[in-house]
Amino acid sequence: MRTLLVDHHADLTRSVRAALDDSGFAVDVARTLEEASTAFSCASYEILLLELALPDGDGLHWLRQLRRDGHSVPAIILSSLNDIDRRIAIFNGGADDFLPKPVSADELIARMRAVLRRSIQVTEPLLTFGNLTFDPISRQAFVGGRPLKIARRELCILEQLLNRAGRTVPRTQMEDSLYAFDHEVSANALEVGIYRLRGHLAKSGATLRIETTRGIGYILELTGAASACVVDRTGKQ
Repeated sequence: MRTLLVDHHADLTRSVRAALDDSGFAVDVARTLEEASTAFSCASYEILLLELALPDGDGLHWLRQLRRDGHSVPAIILSSLNDIDRRIAIFNGGADDFLPKPVSADELIARMRAVLRRSIQVTEPLLTFGNLTFDPISRQAFVGGRPLKIARRELCILEQLLNRAGRTVPRTQMEDSLYAFDHEVSANALEVGIYRLRGHLAKSGATLRIETTRGIGYILELTGAASACVVDRTGKQ
């Protein structure tokens, strides 16, 4: 998931980014509010991690403006300012959670998943296409009830395709969601991921396939007489 981390402390951003990258998050880092605003104008983010005391202003004032502008991206505040009045102001200002510094990477990831769970449950059910089911919170895919064990980058590709199953997903959109701005990405990185994912789907017996829309992107389609449905988290059709 595309994540924006807004913090000017190099040691923290380095350690947090490494942990999030290992857990399947594509992380962009902004060290000032100006950089954060620029990032928001260039990309769509699933979650925001925000320090309050930044070189060019108050992160909470910036978050309030985001909310006034209609941005509903889940936001977790990271700060050493931990008095009760400040915490109340943080939640009243539009934050979804607060984590005091120093930050534990494991706790941060757990809180991120909890915040995402609350937001996704309202808008996104479990995704089922043919005999494949994907849970966007646990980040697990199953074919016929059996776990599909694939690399996290291929899982991210699968999620992108499932979210628009039956419709072409432009390659530029997929790359924007999969890679942070400063990731070094080879020209054929996406094609390699698609190739490997196709192999995993074929070996697992999945009743779907990935087709190439030449010059545009990729589309996830059903094979044979397989049928598609979207189910909610209780498993009801």
